[in-house]
Amino acid sequence: MSEEIVLTWESISARARERLQGICFLCKVCDGRACAGQIPGIGGVGTGSSFINNVSALGAIRLNMRTLHSVAEPALESTIFGHRISMPILGGAVAGAKVNFQGCISTWDLTWAQVEGAHKAGTIALTGDGPQAEEYAMGLEAIKKAGGAGMPIIKPRKPEEIIERIRLAEEVEPVAVGIDVDAAGLINMRRSGQFVGPLSPSTLEKICSSTKLPVVVKGIMTKDEAIVAYEAGAAGIVVSNHGGRVLDHTPGTAEVLPEIADAVKSKITVMADGGARSGTDVLKFLALGANAVLIGRPVVWALMGGGVEGVCLLYKRLASELEIAMILTGCRSPEVADKSIIYTTK
Repeated sequence: MSEEIVLTWESISARARERLQGICFLCKVCDGRACAGQIPGIGGVGTGSSFINNVSALGAIRLNMRTLHSVAEPALESTIFGHRISMPILGGAVAGAKVNFQGCISTWDLTWAQVEGAHKAGTIALTGDGPQAEEYAMGLEAIKKAGGAGMPIIKPRKPEEIIERIRLAEEVEPVAVGIDVDAAGLINMRRSGQFVGPLSPSTLEKICSSTKLPVVVKGIMTKDEAIVAYEAGAAGIVVSNHGGRVLDHTPGTAEVLPEIADAVKSKITVMADGGARSGTDVLKFLALGANAVLIGRPVVWALMGGGVEGVCLLYKRLASELEIAMILTGCRSPEVADKSIIYTTK
């Protein structure tokens, strides 16, 4: 009788480091410096400053520790587009098995681990799109297999192509569907001869009105574009610079999130990504105005080192860290996390 292998974060990290040699260095501090310029790949474009800015901006946030209160067992549950989730943490779309990960994992294994790992932990993952048609198709297949617990993300293709992909998404009844407009200049797509580009407000409005699914616009970095997305009919946005991987010298997402949230959070769902590595980082984003937070790089390590179970373990670890951070700042639920828990100099 074979002995059951118990996964730990240490064993997952060790296995991931083996599989990701030359792709991701699993640095002790994952700040984008070692992988700067590794595009295609999973590093940051150019100098890597945008990736670095994401991490440093989030790291610069300080939290007010408070322990004279009655919040001993905070509630982590949240709701996203009417779908109840166990924590305000979602899996960011990670794709490109053949290009970004140099074929060290199959497209299906990459996709399924993200979707099912999140599903088993009680939350959802976003799935990707890319030069190979199988990337989007397998994302939909995984979401269908998980009972609709997922959110397919479509590249900013020609309008008719986006709507065609939305029709395919409608068949699997996902939580929502999204467009990552921050991929408007994505080099992997352009090298493959596939069009990606910006969307005009009228085009976005046409897309949003073409479906009953909530439409999420991922890649918002300014207040004015958040308002444009809302006015076009988007149900949600993701404050994101594509992980700092598409345009050099952008601010970190934590820097721009507060102004964006102040402008539209009362109207639409606001999510954010960029540099979150722990449950405490998640709480910082919530306090800055996000309703939920997307995790990217840690999901890669988890699935490479432990597959579905590794991803599930990651979410449980993040949830535990978030719970402790909420206790130590007096946050009863994700909804009450606000700027009052952020330390500011007088």
